[in-house]
Order: sequence, then C-alpha cells, then structure tokens
Amino acid sequence: MKTIQFREAICEAMSEEMRRDESIYLMGEEVAEYNGAYKASKGMLDEFGAERVIDTPISELGFSGIGVGSAMNGNRPIIEFMTFNFSLVGIDQIINNAAKMRQMSGGQFNIPIVFRGPTASAGQLGATHSQAFENWFANTPGLKVVIPSNPKDAKGLLKSAIRDNDPVIFMESEQMYGDKGEVPEGEFTIPLGVAEIKREGSDVTIVSFGKIIKEAYKAAEELEKDNISCEIIDLRTVRPLDLDAIYKSVKKTNRLIILEEAWPLANIASEITYQVQSNIFDYLDAPVIKINTADTPTPYSPVLFEQWLPNKEDVKIAVKKVMYK
Repeated sequence: MKTIQFREAICEAMSEEMRRDESIYLMGEEVAEYNGAYKASKGMLDEFGAERVIDTPISELGFSGIGVGSAMNGNRPIIEFMTFNFSLVGIDQIINNAAKMRQMSGGQFNIPIVFRGPTASAGQLGATHSQAFENWFANTPGLKVVIPSNPKDAKGLLKSAIRDNDPVIFMESEQMYGDKGEVPEGEFTIPLGVAEIKREGSDVTIVSFGKIIKEAYKAAEELEKDNISCEIIDLRTVRPLDLDAIYKSVKKTNRLIILEEAWPLANIASEITYQVQSNIFDYLDAPVIKINTADTPTPYSPVLFEQWLPNKEDVKIAVKKVMYK
C-alpha cells in the first residue's frame, strides 16, 4: 500500500487507463496546460500530448457533445467539468444523448464515456456553485452514478468507470482532493454498484456516500462512548444501488439512518427509505430517518451554511432517536 492524495488517485487512474488503451482521452477546461483546475491531471499533458489531453473553451454543451459523438465513433472520452454545477449547461448532451443513445439505436451504439468533476458544496462558493446533483443523474435510465469518498475507492472506481461501455457520471469533491489515504500498489479495480461496510456495528445502520460520510464517522466515534454501535455503509455507487448490502445490515441492526448532502425532496435517501420499508419492513424497530440539507439554496454566510449542511450532531440526534434514547 502507498499513501497518496485523492487528486493523485484520480490522476493515476486516468493515466494508467490511457497507457492501456489509446482510444481514451481527457477533455475539459484547464485540464492540460494548467494541470487541471484541482491538479487532478498534473503531468498528463507532458506524457500524453495535446491530442489526448485537451483544453477546451468555456463551453460545456460543446465539449460534452464532442465527447458523446466521439464515443459513438469508437473512442472512450473522459470529460471533466470544473464543477458539476457547470454540467447543467451541457445536460442535454448527457441526458438526451449519452444516456439514451444505446436504446434509441437498438444497441448499435455504446457510449463508453465518463463525465467527472466535483459535486456538492465546498465552502463559501454561493448557491449556484454548491449543488449536489447525484439524484438528478441517478434518476436517468442509462446512466451510472459513482461518488467515491476516499483515494482508494476513487482510483478503483474510476478505472472501472473508464472501462465501462455505458456512460458514467463520476462525482468527486473539491474538499476531498487534498485528502490522503492508502491505495494498493499495482493494478486493481473496484466494481461499480457494490457498497462497502466501512465500519462494523450492531445497533444502527448509517448509509451515506461522498464527503458527507465523514460526519457519520465522527458521530459513530462519539456515540461509541455511549455504548452505541454504528454500522456505516458507503454506497460508493448510487446508480446502480446496492440495496442488498443495506438490507443485510438493517436485518442485523433493525434501524436505519441515511445521511446525504442533498435537498430533502426526491433524493437517494428517499428511494432507499421506500425500498427498505417496502421489502424489509418487518425488520425495522424504528422509523427510517433521512438527514439532508435545508430545503433552500446554499447560503453564502458561514453561519447560515453551518446550519444548512448536515453534521455529526445531526447524526447523533438521529441515532439516539431511533434508539429511543
């Protein structure tokens, strides 16, 4: 094992796959000359050249469409958005073309493309730069949606996403690029659609993904002092959703909390809640609780932002509620 930053794990995954397959290329704003807006493509221009690491104009609709078209013609593009907030400019190409082309062509065209970049809030960046769209994209048949929470998962999942023959939305976090973690030496991949138990527990199941899962870890450590044992599941992929892993855990703990940085209405947590109560209702000893952001645009004020974003105290309150303590 070696210890590297999240951004380095992303760069390693892309570089290793580009060495393996010449049809893979990276395209986006500032990915080449500037080494990436978050330095996640550092050194790639020098290694692969300007034909495979391509700086684009500020035109998400344009370079998203170029990526989809080139995927239809045998390439495997990686399209980087400086933030997924900017993907809204190119969302027609993602939703109406990338996601649907295989079905609409009767299977004649696969779209092996990865759209990647940071999602959700990253501090005082304003309401239009702080949005989590995982549930938006997961709502679309034809897309796979991946949200890693650490360097190891980021590298293994990104390599699998690049090799996948369908379009994958790969969502990172500006606040995780500097995170360090252990990553295996040598070749490895992590399959899409498989959740992982990050912490074993017996009293309550906490399901989360992405950077907000850190609040679950903090809460679990503090709750352990009160003799409350939390099992934490990192979904890693929200489309497809690993419901079996959740069912197995809830059958053991009989309680479920879902922590997600998203607006409260119609999110991933809502779907999990429905599936659990529909399929394993008899195993529940308490109502499912989902913890989300406030139902407002993201505040700029640091005081309001702190109240808007879920935190470890919200998790602790929810755990004690389902434990009837």
